[in-house]
Amino acid sequence: MYDAIVIGARCAGSPAAMLLARKGYRVLLVDRAAFPSDTLSSHYVQLSGAARLARWGLLDRVGATNCPPIGAFTFDLGPVVLAGAPPPLEGVREGYCARRRALDKVLVDAAAEAGAEVRETFSVQELLEEDGAVVGIRGRDAGGASVAERARVVIGADGMNSFVAKAVGAEEYQEVPARTCTYYTYFADVPCGSVELYTRDGLFCAMLATNDGLTIATVLWPRAEFPRVRADVEGEFMRGLEAISPGLGARVRAGRRAERFAGTADTRNFFRRPWGRGWALAGDAGYHRDAITAQGISDAFRDADLLADALDAGFSGRRPLEEALADFARERDEDSGPMYGLTCDLAALKPPPPEMRQLFAALAGNPAETERFFGSITGSVPVQEFWAPSNLGRIVAAAAGS
Repeated sequence: MYDAIVIGARCAGSPAAMLLARKGYRVLLVDRAAFPSDTLSSHYVQLSGAARLARWGLLDRVGATNCPPIGAFTFDLGPVVLAGAPPPLEGVREGYCARRRALDKVLVDAAAEAGAEVRETFSVQELLEEDGAVVGIRGRDAGGASVAERARVVIGADGMNSFVAKAVGAEEYQEVPARTCTYYTYFADVPCGSVELYTRDGLFCAMLATNDGLTIATVLWPRAEFPRVRADVEGEFMRGLEAISPGLGARVRAGRRAERFAGTADTRNFFRRPWGRGWALAGDAGYHRDAITAQGISDAFRDADLLADALDAGFSGRRPLEEALADFARERDEDSGPMYGLTCDLAALKPPPPEMRQLFAALAGNPAETERFFGSITGSVPVQEFWAPSNLGRIVAAAAGS
């Protein structure tokens, strides 16, 4: 009998297992993959995520995977280019664009070191239920044998197409249909010294330095264009870069593509009820948003933290378990709400409205507020604080009066 079984050992599941194991609970962590391995990802660990890695004692391990820290941002809107570094968070000044085969391996190993039992290449086939509550799992181990395990709670950290969420019928709400499609790949000999973001009407691009001296380039198009893009990925990718900026296209063409393209059009946005009798959801399984703001990894770390604390409160008897899990859900939604709205707006890939153009023009002459703008994206400045109408009005008024 385990206290928790965690399905999915990536950015939500491994930290949840690690944190629960560090609190002394018996945890089983399973994943159908073997590690290290890659998965579709926005890659970037925002400052909020990097601060948690530091708190957990893992940030140095991520840097040791030959992943360079990134402290500066450049946001190119065409008429206006913003540049700066976000304010630090808990002493952490830099984020990391980590390859998932490196980052996830660090997280899985940390869970095992904390005392969680890790079973890779384990395929979950069903949830076990008794009297309307989830009480365990049945699946096949690496050798193909059928295995059943029981636990006080089963955590689904198995991605946006979560088996656990489907099995328990987790309700979805605040749904926004997919607005973008995306492809990315890795280049050698393409210098990139900051988080480079480019937005144009119908196009978005991100460029970041990642492990082993490579640069990841990502392009987003409107979701309706996916069939055309998929028919000629490399051609459309390069044409997209050149449409954004001829200089950007030339810089990438001067390098060498090091790996194949990866992409998806499955970018829908939703919240799911993240708990019920004997089950909980974390990371993309419970809340998914477009990758345009690269919040997924850091949000997964946050969910793991909040969920582990809620389960500890319930398991220890300090609070009724259902009450603690309800608070976990509320905190997750309150923390995610402002960025969710901003992400969905940016994912429309439309020119900013006049008031936003006015704001960006004002920021271009205000380095301090530009840094706070970047902080609102990466988590060192609360989104609701920076984007409060009174604060935006103050920034625009200061520019008008200068």
